[in-house]
Amino acid sequence: MKGRIAILAGAQRRFVRETRGLWPLAKGSLAEIRKPCIRSGCKACASGKKHPALVYMFMENGRQRCMYVPRGLAAQLRQAIANWKQLEVCSSPLGRELIYGYRMERDHFKSRKR
Repeated sequence: MKGRIAILAGAQRRFVRETRGLWPLAKGSLAEIRKPCIRSGCKACASGKKHPALVYMFMENGRQRCMYVPRGLAAQLRQAIANWKQLEVCSSPLGRELIYGYRMERDHFKSRKR
């Protein structure tokens, strides 16, 4: 039991240390699209150029959703998406460490029985 607890405690401390500054978080992506406006006679829309807009795409209840993003929020949302990706990188080894701790404990227990 000590082996698994020690491994998990070390993993938990490392995870907390590596993720401490990761806020805000957002899972999804940010894309720039071009949309027509509602003004009749708009030169940009008539030429086919249209108007740039930012959308945040994410999954909700198994379905893809999109939300308009104001330009003033774009930098913060980009950082939140980057933070989420970093959180995934930091959390991916945790399952492996859990299994290693279990195996270490199991093998130690087996060797004591003999």
